[in-house]
Amino acid sequence: MKSEILKINGMSCAACAKASERVVKKLAGVAEVHVNFATEKMSLTYDDTKTKREDIRAAVKKAGYEVVEEDNNEITIPIEGMTCAACARAVDRAINKLEGIVSVNVNIATNKATVVYDTHRVRISEIKGAIKKAGYVPLEIEKNNEKDYDREKKEKEMNQFKRKVILSAIFAIPLLYIAMGPMIGLALPKIIDHLENPLNFAMIQIVFVLPVLFAGNNFYTKGFLAIFRRSPNMDSLVAMGTGAAVLYGFYATYRIAIGDVMYAHDLYFESAGVIITLILLGKYLEAVSKGKTSEAIKKLMELGSKTAIVLQEEKEIEIPIEEVEVEDVIIIKPGSKIPVDGKVIEGTTFIDESMLTGESIPVEKGVGDQVVAGSINKQGFIKFRATKVGKDTALAQIIKLVEEAQGSKAPIAKMADIVSAYFVPIVFIIATLSSMTWYISGESGVFSLTIFIAVMVIACPCALGLATPTAIMVGTGKGAEYGVLIKGGEALERAHKIQTVVFDKTGTITEGRPEVTDIITMDTIDEMKLLQIAASAEKGSEHPLAEAIVKASEKENLQMIKIDKFEAIVGSGIEVILEEKTVLLGNRKLMQDKNIDLLTLEETSNQLATEGKTPMYIAINGKIAGIIGVADVMKENSKEAIRKIHDMGIEAIMITGDNKLTARAIAKQVGIDRVLAEVLPQDKANEVEKIQKEGKVVAMVGDGINDAPALARADIGIAIGSGTDVAIESADIVLMKSDLMDVPTAIKLSKRTIKNIKQNLFWAFFYNSLGIPLAAGVFYALGGPKLNPMFAGAAMSLSSVSVVTNALRLKKFKPYKS
Repeated sequence: MKSEILKINGMSCAACAKASERVVKKLAGVAEVHVNFATEKMSLTYDDTKTKREDIRAAVKKAGYEVVEEDNNEITIPIEGMTCAACARAVDRAINKLEGIVSVNVNIATNKATVVYDTHRVRISEIKGAIKKAGYVPLEIEKNNEKDYDREKKEKEMNQFKRKVILSAIFAIPLLYIAMGPMIGLALPKIIDHLENPLNFAMIQIVFVLPVLFAGNNFYTKGFLAIFRRSPNMDSLVAMGTGAAVLYGFYATYRIAIGDVMYAHDLYFESAGVIITLILLGKYLEAVSKGKTSEAIKKLMELGSKTAIVLQEEKEIEIPIEEVEVEDVIIIKPGSKIPVDGKVIEGTTFIDESMLTGESIPVEKGVGDQVVAGSINKQGFIKFRATKVGKDTALAQIIKLVEEAQGSKAPIAKMADIVSAYFVPIVFIIATLSSMTWYISGESGVFSLTIFIAVMVIACPCALGLATPTAIMVGTGKGAEYGVLIKGGEALERAHKIQTVVFDKTGTITEGRPEVTDIITMDTIDEMKLLQIAASAEKGSEHPLAEAIVKASEKENLQMIKIDKFEAIVGSGIEVILEEKTVLLGNRKLMQDKNIDLLTLEETSNQLATEGKTPMYIAINGKIAGIIGVADVMKENSKEAIRKIHDMGIEAIMITGDNKLTARAIAKQVGIDRVLAEVLPQDKANEVEKIQKEGKVVAMVGDGINDAPALARADIGIAIGSGTDVAIESADIVLMKSDLMDVPTAIKLSKRTIKNIKQNLFWAFFYNSLGIPLAAGVFYALGGPKLNPMFAGAAMSLSSVSVVTNALRLKKFKPYKS
C-alpha cells in the first residue's frame, strides 16, 4: 500500500471536498481517502498495483477539480566526458531509469543535463550516481531559480478575488441606490425614474448588474456544473438564487418594454448584485486565510541547512545538503546549523535543540552523542558521522508529521453546505411543481412563471450565506481585539466542542527560560555573598544555567569579583580562584570527584529536585557552602487558566519530555488532571491521537517546533504568541499576549459565536420555510394572499438584516481577565 498527499485546486467549499473524495474512493485499490478543504490537500492510501497516480488525477479532473504536482524540483548538472549525441542519449537513458524522474533534457552543446524530478522519490545523489554509472562525471550542480509556485498561486487567487470584489462593488453600490432609493425617499434623475421612465429604470439596472455577474461568473459555471454532477454546493445556491432574480428581472424588463409598467416594481437585479458582491468579499477573506496554511511546512524546511562541510581526503569541502550521504564525516563550527542527523566522533560542545525539543537549555554533546538536523551549535568544534540524511532526518520526519496531520484533519462541514445538498434540489422541485400545478390548473404562463420565480427568490441564500460568515467575522474580530488570533471560521467552529486541553510544559505552562529560584547557604556565608561568588565564577561561562545565575546577580546589583584562575570541567562544572579562595561550582558529580561532603544539604538537594529544580552546588576551599536552585519558573496565570478550564468541565493534561518526578511536581502546582511525561518530540502527535481515540475533542497548547505536529494533529492547535513561527503557523488559534488565560477566553468566544451562528441559521431558515409555501401559492389556493416576488425580495432582505443585527451582538463579548 502507498500513502500520498496530493494538492487539489478548484474547490470552493466542503461539498467540493466531498465530491472529489467520492470519485477517488470508487477507484480500485483505494483503501482510504480524505480531502481537507482548508489545506486543499488530499491524503490517500492505495494499492499502486491496481491504481496509478494518473488514474487518481483523472478521477479528480472528472469531478471538476485538478491535482497539482507541487513536489517537483529542477536542477542543471554540468557533465564531463560527453563527446557526441550518443553520449547524451546514454546519460538520458541512465537518468530516466530512476523512479521519480519527470523529465530529462541532455544538451551536448553545453554539456549539461536539465532534470525535473520528484523530491520525495529520488535524490540528487542518485541522479549523479546514474550519470557516473553511465561512464561520465557529474560536476557541481546548478540549482535553477526555484519559484514558490504554491505561494504564487495563492497570491494570484487573492489578487483575483480582490479585483472582483472591487469591480462588483463599484457597480453594486449605485445599483442598490437606483433600485432601493425611491422606496426610502431618495431622488433619481427623471431620465431613470421608475415613474417617469420605467424602461430606462430597468435598463440602467441591467447595465450595472452585468459587470457584477461577470465578476461572479465562477458561481454560475461551478454551481451549475455541481448540480449536473449531483453534488450541489454553496455555489449552486448562489447561482440558482441570483440567476432566478436576474432572469425574472429580464422578464420584467420585457413586460415594461411592451407597456406593462407595473413590472417596474418587480425588478430584482439589486438582490443579485449585492449578494454576489458580499459573497465575493467572503471568498476574498477566505483566500487570505487559506493562503497561510502551507507556511508551517515552508518554515520547517527553512530550518534545515542548505549546505554541509564534509571531510573528503582530509580536505574540507562545502557541498549542497542533497549530496550528503550516510557515513560522510561532517565538520561543525560554532554558530553553525547541524545539516543532517549523526553521531559525534570528535570534540565537545553545547547544542541548542529548542527548535526540536522545546527545551530552553542547550544540551552538552561529546563523542558518541547523537546530533539532529536543524539544531544549532552554540559553542565548540565537533566532527560527526552522518547516520540519517534527506527524508530520514528527525527534522524531515517532523515536516512529514505536520503535513500528514494537516492533511488528515477533517474540517467541520459548514451547516449551510450540508443543507445545500438537500435544500437546493428541494427548492427547485417545489418551484417547478408549483408553477406546473398552477399552469395545469388553468392559470396563465405568466402567473406560473411568477410562482416559480417567487419560490426561487424567497429561497435565495442571502441570509443563509450571511449566517455563518457575519458571526465569524465579528467573533474573530473581537478575538483579535483581545489578542486571541483565530485563523478562520473552521477553528472557531471546532473550538466550542473541546473536551480536553493538552498543554506543553516548557514555554507554555512555564516561562521557558532558566531563573534562580532558591539560594540555600551554610552558616558560614550569607545568600547575597554566595550569589556574588557564584556569578563572578560563572561570568566567563556560556552555559545557560550560568547565565541564569549572572542575571540574578545583576538584578541584585552585585559587583563582580575579579577571578585569578578559571577552569571548565566538561560535564561537571567549573573551578575558579577568587579572593584567594578555591571555588567549585557545578553538579553532584563535580562535588563527588573533588571529595566534597554533601550530607548536610542532601535533604535540601532532593527537595529541590522533587520540585523540578536543578541544584547547583558551591564549595569554597574544599567545604560545601550552599546550593543555588535554578528552574524554569511557572507562568503567572497558569494555575488560574487551568482552573477556568476546569470550570468549563474540560480536562487538562500536561505533556513534556521531562522526567515523571519533575513533571508531576509542576502538574500538582497548577492543578493538571493528567501527566504525560518523558514523551519524545516526535511522539507528541501520537499521544494527542491516543487521546482523540478515547472519543475526546482535543486542543493542544504549545510554543515549540516540536509541538507543531501535535498542534496540527489536534482538533484545535493553540500556539503561544511568543513561541516559534512554525508553532504559530501550525496552530488554529494564536495567543498573541502569551497569556494562558486566553485559552479559556478562546473557548468561551467559540461557544458564544457558535450559539450566534445557530440563531442566525434559525432565522435564515425560518424566513425561507415560512416564505416558500406562501410563494408556491399554498395560501392563495386556500383563498389567501399570493406572494408577490417584490415581497419575496423584502422578506429576503429582512432575514439578512436580522442575521447581521444578531451577529453584531457579539461585539459585547468580554474575555476572562488575568
